[in-house]
Amino acid sequence: MVVPVRHLTATVAGQNVFYREAGPRDAPVVLLLHGFPTSSHMFRHLIPLLADRYHVLAPDHIGFGQSSMPSPEEFPYTFDALADITAGLLEQLGINRFAVYAQDYGAPIAWRLATRTPDKITAIVSQNGNAYTDGFVDAFWRGVFAYAEAPGPDTEPVMRAALTLESTRWQYLNGVADKSLVSPDTWAHDQPLLDRPGNAEIQLRLFQDYPSNVELYPALQEYFRASQVPLLAVWGANDEIFGPDGARAFLRDLPDAEIHLLDAGHFALESRLDTIAGYVRGFLGRTLPAVP
Repeated sequence: MVVPVRHLTATVAGQNVFYREAGPRDAPVVLLLHGFPTSSHMFRHLIPLLADRYHVLAPDHIGFGQSSMPSPEEFPYTFDALADITAGLLEQLGINRFAVYAQDYGAPIAWRLATRTPDKITAIVSQNGNAYTDGFVDAFWRGVFAYAEAPGPDTEPVMRAALTLESTRWQYLNGVADKSLVSPDTWAHDQPLLDRPGNAEIQLRLFQDYPSNVELYPALQEYFRASQVPLLAVWGANDEIFGPDGARAFLRDLPDAEIHLLDAGHFALESRLDTIAGYVRGFLGRTLPAVP
């Protein structure tokens, strides 16, 4: 059965938020939150594999994909602000309870939703989305934290290099044994959006704000301990950005968490789609209410 996917736009706090939606609206909700440097495009193949059972929503963050791209003078590019927009979209759509699948930048947005409104979260899937400092690969993160601490001509070139086609392509291919499994359509889609006039300044603002995510970790880990929220970590174990220790760390506070380390990289959906979809369907099937 082919599940239709709708491509929609809502206005939230004066910004246009593009989102993909599929599945029966009376089914449990699964919110998919994308990472850098992509958009809801990263879930284009996963959505139909979940939407026969679930009401699936996948928005583009502000400054990404098909959503609005206001200048940094018009919008505060922080992870708090991105979470505010996501919460506003959910409120507008009448979504009060949801499971969340978070990857990379999607994780700190999900963590803010969870710590602000813990009763709304039914389950969490983390795919290479850290909640601990464990697994931060120093070769990648050293430049990010140096820039965040002291933005300027000495630290900025490394971060601007992270916005190039070479870097975008590397994000998709790092840690993938058979690189022919990763479609070049991925970086061919993402790079023109990164190259839009003014987008580099947006991404630099988010790089500067990244330490705020680490500062949130103690409160997030307390949320894990208090709630014992069902969590699945399905992880590209060869990721040179968030290593496998980031997945194992969930067990520290959620001893019943399900951890699966895959022979894949940062964007594991591109090479291990069927495996990940199988784990997610099984996990949600055991965790969420019965599908109508």
